[in-house]
Amino acid sequence: MSAPFHIVFFEPEIPQNTGSTARLCAATGADLHLVGKLGFRTDAAAVKRAGLDYWPHVTVVKHASWEAFIESAGQGARLWFFSKKAERIYTDAEFRTGDYLVFGPETRGLPDAMLEAAPGRCLRMPIRTDKVRSLNLATAAGIALFEALRQTGYPGIPAPTEQLIPIDQ
Repeated sequence: MSAPFHIVFFEPEIPQNTGSTARLCAATGADLHLVGKLGFRTDAAAVKRAGLDYWPHVTVVKHASWEAFIESAGQGARLWFFSKKAERIYTDAEFRTGDYLVFGPETRGLPDAMLEAAPGRCLRMPIRTDKVRSLNLATAAGIALFEALRQTGYPGIPAPTEQLIPIDQ
C-alpha cells in the first residue's frame, strides 16, 4: 500500500522533532520527507545511537532542495503548508489520501515566498500566541496527520479487535 500521507519537513533543525515524527510515521504508514539542509545527521550510526528501533519501518526520503522535492512529488501533488501566519484553520481543510503536509524549520517557519505561492493551501492551528510563539514541530505534525487520517477513515490502520469498555462504567 502506498503511503496514506506524507509529512514534509523543510530544513528541520532539531533531531528530536524529526525522531518523534519518524515514530509517528512508523505508527501510521506516512512517509517522511526531509528537504534541504538538515540541522543534524541521519546516518546509521546517529540513528542507532538515538535508539530509534522503529526507523527501519519508516520511509524517509531526503531531498537536496525544495525544487528537488517538488520534482519528486510530481505535478498535481496536493501540498498543505502549516504556518502560524496562515488565516485558515487546519480543520477547515478537506484532506485526501496522498496529500503532503509541509512544515518549516523550528526557529523560522516556512519562508513567506512559499506561503504566498499557495495562499489557499496555508493552514494554522489556533493557539494562544500571547503565551507561546508556536507549537512544537513534532506536535503540530501529529495533530495535522491525525486530522487528515480521521477525515479519510484511517487508511491502512487496522480497527481495534477488542471490545472497548466505556469510560462511564
